[in-house]
Amino acid sequence: MIGNLKEENCTTLFPDLNTSHTDTYFLRIQNWPFMSTAVCEPVQIKVRDSPWSPSINIPADLKEHQSVTISCSALTPCPHSPPELTWSLQQDSHRQTEKNTEGTFTTKIQETITLSDTHDGYNIRCSATYPVNGGSKTAETEVTLSVSYAPRNTSASISPSGLVSAGSWVELSCSSRAKPPASFTWFWNSRHGAFNVSVGQVYSFNATEGGEYYCVATNDLDSPWSPSINIPADLKEHQSVTISCSALTPCPDSPPELTWSLQQDSHRQTENNKEGTFTTKIQETITLSDTHDGYNIICSATYPVNGGSKTAETEVTLSVSYAPRNTSASISPSGLVSAGSWVELSCSSRAKPPASFTWFWNSIKVAEGEVHKFYIREGGEYHCVATNDLGNATSSRVCVRIKDSPWSPSINIPADLKEHQSVTISCSALTPCPHSPPELTWNLQQDSHRQTEKNTEGTFTTKIQETITLSETHDGYNISCSATYPVNGGNKTAETEVTLSVSCK
Repeated sequence: MIGNLKEENCTTLFPDLNTSHTDTYFLRIQNWPFMSTAVCEPVQIKVRDSPWSPSINIPADLKEHQSVTISCSALTPCPHSPPELTWSLQQDSHRQTEKNTEGTFTTKIQETITLSDTHDGYNIRCSATYPVNGGSKTAETEVTLSVSYAPRNTSASISPSGLVSAGSWVELSCSSRAKPPASFTWFWNSRHGAFNVSVGQVYSFNATEGGEYYCVATNDLDSPWSPSINIPADLKEHQSVTISCSALTPCPDSPPELTWSLQQDSHRQTENNKEGTFTTKIQETITLSDTHDGYNIICSATYPVNGGSKTAETEVTLSVSYAPRNTSASISPSGLVSAGSWVELSCSSRAKPPASFTWFWNSIKVAEGEVHKFYIREGGEYHCVATNDLGNATSSRVCVRIKDSPWSPSINIPADLKEHQSVTISCSALTPCPHSPPELTWNLQQDSHRQTEKNTEGTFTTKIQETITLSETHDGYNISCSATYPVNGGNKTAETEVTLSVSCK
C-alpha cells in the first residue's frame, strides 16, 4: 500500500514485439490526492531478431574405437522456459539446464558414442527451438565428424589379367579405404616362402616366375587384431581346464607370433575355419588351485608389418572357486578373563565363495557366524569351522581361561592302608584347555607319567600316578601335589596335601 492506495495489477502488452522495444522499463505509481509517488525496480528487455544458434561440442582428434561424448548446448535467457533441443543423434538424450559461472544459463543435451569408420563424414545437426509470442523460432547448427580409421576393404588387382608370358610387363595395384591415407607394401609367396618385394600403391615388374602376390595397407591407426582368450566357465580348484589363445591370421604363410603368461612351450597351430578364414592358436591344460584365483592371463599376438612388427594384447583375470583356506580363530580380550565378562571370538578364512562359520566349545557346537559374542562362565577350548560349497577347514584352537583361582588338584589314595601293601596313588587336575594342560608335580617320584584324559561328561583331566609299597615309615607321610596353569604373562599354581595313615599288621 502507498498511503491508502489499494494494491492493483498493471499489465502492458506489446502486440508486435520488435527490436525497437529493447529498453529499460519501470512502473511509477502516483496517488494524486495525496501527492505520493512510488517507482518499481526497472526491467531490462532485450529483443533479438533471431534465436541463439546452439553450439555442438566434439572432442578433437577423433579415432575409431574411441568413446567420445558429444554435446549440444544453447543459451537460455529464461531458465523456466528453456529451448527445446533436438539433434540427429539419439532423441532420448538427457536434457538439463545449467547455471554457468558468469550467471547465465545453458540448456544442454549430450550423447556418448563409440566411433567407427562409418562415422567419418557423418553430419551432426542440432536445433534449438525457442518459444516466442504466437509460436516459436528455431536455430540450427551442423558439424561434420572427421574420424581417423585403419585401412578397410584392401584389395589387389593385376594388369593384364589372366595368363601372362614369361618376361612380360605386369602391373599390380593395391587399393584401400583409410584415413589418413594408407601406405602399401607388396609381398610375393614364392616356392621358398613370403618375400617383401616392393613398397608403393603400384608394383610394376617383368614377370619371370609365377606365384601369389598380396599387398598390406598401413597407416598410423593400423592396429593388429587383438587375440582372443578362451576359458571355460565356472572354474573350480582341482579342475583340469584347457585355456586357449587364438588370433586371426589373414596370411596363413606368415602367421602372428603368439606368446602368453602361461607355459611358453604351448603347441601352436594354424587352422582353416569354416568361413574360409585362418586362425593361429596356442593352448595349455592346467589344474586349477586357489592360487589361480585373480591370476591375470596375458596373450600377445605379434604381426609382421612393413619395416617391423605390431603387437596386440589381451588380458583376462581368472575367477576360481575354492574351499576355505588359512582358517584361524582369535579372541578379544586376549589372556585371562573374569567369569561373567564379555568375550568376542572372531573367525577368518580365505574362501570363494565366502565361507559360513560354526563355533565349537570343547567339541560341542555353540554358535554360528563369523563372530561369537558371549558372557564367559567357564573356560575351555574354542575353535571354528569355515564351510562353503567346495569344502571346509578347521581353525586352530583358542583357549579361554578364567582369571579367578586355578582348580586345586585332587589326590586319590585307597582306603585302609597297611604296611607291605602295594597301592597306586594319583593326582589329577581339571583341564579346560587340553592343548595347554596344567603342569603337575608332587613329592613322590618326579618321573611319574603324565596323561590328559577325556572324561565321560566331555571335560578333560590331567593325571599323574605312582605305585608304592607301604611300610611303617609311610604312616604320617604328607603327600603334596601342585597344579600349575599357564596364564597371560606367567602362571598360577594350586596345591593339595594329604597325610597317609598306615596300619601295622
